[in-house]
Amino acid sequence: MSRNLTAWILIGMVLGVIVGQLLHTQLAADVIKESIAPWLKLLSDIFLHLIKLLVAPLVLSTIVVGIAHMGDGAALGRIGTRAIAWFITASLISIGLGLLMVNLFEPGIGAPIPDVAAAKAAVGAVPETSATGFILSIFPKNAFEALATNNILQILVFSIFAGVALAAIGEKGAPLVRGADALAEMMLQITGYVMRYAPIAVFGAIANVVAASGLGILKTYLELLVEFYLSLLLLWSVLIGIGAAFLGRRIITLMRYIRQPLMIAFSTASSEAALPKMFEQLDRFGVPRRISGFMLPLGYSFNLDGSMMYMSFATIFIAQAYGIDLSISTQIMILLTLMISSKGIAAVPRASLVVITGTLAMFGLPVEGVAIILAIDQFLDMGRTATNVVGNAVATSVITKWEGMLEVEEPEYVEHPHIAAHTAADGRAGLDLDESNFKQG
Repeated sequence: MSRNLTAWILIGMVLGVIVGQLLHTQLAADVIKESIAPWLKLLSDIFLHLIKLLVAPLVLSTIVVGIAHMGDGAALGRIGTRAIAWFITASLISIGLGLLMVNLFEPGIGAPIPDVAAAKAAVGAVPETSATGFILSIFPKNAFEALATNNILQILVFSIFAGVALAAIGEKGAPLVRGADALAEMMLQITGYVMRYAPIAVFGAIANVVAASGLGILKTYLELLVEFYLSLLLLWSVLIGIGAAFLGRRIITLMRYIRQPLMIAFSTASSEAALPKMFEQLDRFGVPRRISGFMLPLGYSFNLDGSMMYMSFATIFIAQAYGIDLSISTQIMILLTLMISSKGIAAVPRASLVVITGTLAMFGLPVEGVAIILAIDQFLDMGRTATNVVGNAVATSVITKWEGMLEVEEPEYVEHPHIAAHTAADGRAGLDLDESNFKQG
């Protein structure tokens, strides 16, 4: 299965669509919601829980080991500066391209306006956001709490301090560095086990979405879906084109290596679900852990290209649906607002809706308009999450090449180590056995 994981994930997606559509057409909606959906959701939730089990220790160990092995504060600062410059540029491209395409296509004109009361109930309370609150949330007050809650930004901050400190104390910190290195290897080994369950999780996630909504809903929102995915493909072309300028023909190899995490992100609509596999595949592409360990966690908070395009696209789409004409200056202000408010959003399904509702409220636009896209948000989320993976893979690889640290490629698939079986001791090694165990009669 390890070698053919991509094929198994595709099979899971296809079966999920078929089974989900059959359930949608053959069973009543309340039966699906109460009796079928919880079991389908369970299949994907198990996978996501296992992934969350891996993320915190993997991020901690890879950053600590990477910085400690780098042993150069100037190099760390240079990589960080280049990463932030890339993220800001990519954010402007993503949000700006989203605004350009939504103004060009105007998919919101004629979109169905939901009942206000029902829409407000569906959207719920609008969360309050503030720049000071976000900045403060970056810094952990308890490292163990950050690890327990999988707060990637706070883990990143603590890990940078820990990695720099271990590099500074040298040989005294070597045992901790070796321990962190072993922890990272153990987490990637567990990733190999968890990924064998991915096709089942993909089947459950897709079947659950299709069973609830049916494929018929895609016809209702066909124009929005087609135009949004065309915009995403254009963004992919821009990102891959920039990557090709740095990586040359290796950009094709990169896309081949990341297809498994890409498909996992697409089918589960969770960037976080693809993170452990991304580490593994970028290792094999030639990105050293000292860069991927720093870049990926940072990118998963600050470089969500697909989500940023979606937020600008969805905000103007809702304004168009309500017949609100926004001036160029207002749209530029929305762009700048999204540049700030989109940073640090959780890499989990529907996190972008939180930012969209806050932005709508800030500019006096109807917050209940979010209900227009709630019905197909899962299908939109799949595309934007896959784009996040592409954006972070390209960014990490380009920064590595820029630093002159890109290594030779390893085989795309490497067999994971296996625990010994059928040993001579048959599991009794190290025991002082009582001979009565072996007496006959």
